[in-house]
Amino acid sequence: MTTLTALPPVRPASTSLNGVATALVTPFTADGALDERALRRLLDLQVTAGVSGLVPLGTTGESPTLGRAERDRIIGLTVEAAAAAGPDRPTVIAGTGTNDTRATIEATRQAAALGADAALVVAPYYNRPNQAMLEAHYLAVAEDGGLPIVVYNVPSRTASNIAAETLLRLALHERIVAVKEASGSLDQLAVILRDRPSGFAVLAGDDIWTLPLMALGGDGVVSVASNEVPEAMVALCAAASGGQWEAARRVHEQLLPLFRANFAGAPNPAPVKAALAMLGLIEDRLRLPLLSLEQDARPMLREALLAAGLAPSAPAAVEA
Repeated sequence: MTTLTALPPVRPASTSLNGVATALVTPFTADGALDERALRRLLDLQVTAGVSGLVPLGTTGESPTLGRAERDRIIGLTVEAAAAAGPDRPTVIAGTGTNDTRATIEATRQAAALGADAALVVAPYYNRPNQAMLEAHYLAVAEDGGLPIVVYNVPSRTASNIAAETLLRLALHERIVAVKEASGSLDQLAVILRDRPSGFAVLAGDDIWTLPLMALGGDGVVSVASNEVPEAMVALCAAASGGQWEAARRVHEQLLPLFRANFAGAPNPAPVKAALAMLGLIEDRLRLPLLSLEQDARPMLREALLAAGLAPSAPAAVEA
């Protein structure tokens, strides 16, 4: 097990992990710098909409392209915005996962020092650990990281699936409190929901899975679409958690074109950043190796925004 000094006390999550946690984009200026003004604006919109969680530095936040000082600043701004919401503030779940266990522990401890409530830890990518290695990685981070851990399973990006049996063993650890499940396997999801221990939250890792997951007893979603439509995603989860399935289905169907368009034409977050630019909320800027959404994919995205009840501006030029 990785050994580090000055282990911070484990910070309990400020609220239960359920409902909508927004996987925040990271806005950039024309010169490629962090756009703090735009990030504050996005955070205010999320808090006002009543989301239950804020997730900076995930895949949608382009975390691999951010430097240490930028990551710290983004977490700090997110914690500040959450604190301003008062007693019912959203939980801050900072992305800290890497393919290096020691680096993940250090990033998790730094997030704890900055005031995050929990850490989103993606399965190690590139080095393709087996199930025993995955289990050892998460247990080490849980023991030494100083924050409750949300496991992030997304084999389409990491090339390694965290099997249901492995996750269920991890869920027995008191500091491993939830999973963002994006395997795309209904079979795996059903087993996890059936056999999870009490108090362990299961969150959809794809917006399109929100309603099916909650119908099976799941707790909510880490959402890309809530960058664009936070109120609608809050309504969807509230209806589903209250057993109002017809109302939940109506919202799901209205947002279905947006769920699809957010992952069409380019890797996430290129589509959602294009959408937010169409809505006048950020500049359409990404960091290489990602590029802005191509023009031929934009009509589908504009139509999806209109179907969701939003009013995109005229098509913007492609930006690098």
